[in-house]
Amino acid sequence: MSTPGTPDDAPPTQSYEDAREELADVVRKLEGGGLTLEESLALWERGEELAGVCQHWLDAARERLQRASPQDD
Repeated sequence: MSTPGTPDDAPPTQSYEDAREELADVVRKLEGGGLTLEESLALWERGEELAGVCQHWLDAARERLQRASPQDD
């Protein structure tokens, strides 16, 4: 997931570990309740962004592993 104004193929600036940690925090806050609808929506949207960052890093790692493993002919 890219930020506004960056190409879609540009890597995110946030590391996988940082995004995963922040995503877990977002989930805890949403599960804790007591938020307004607007706060909940904003957290949900941030969670979606963070999930995209995590998915980017996981996809990149999978691709690297596929390139590094021997190819069957």
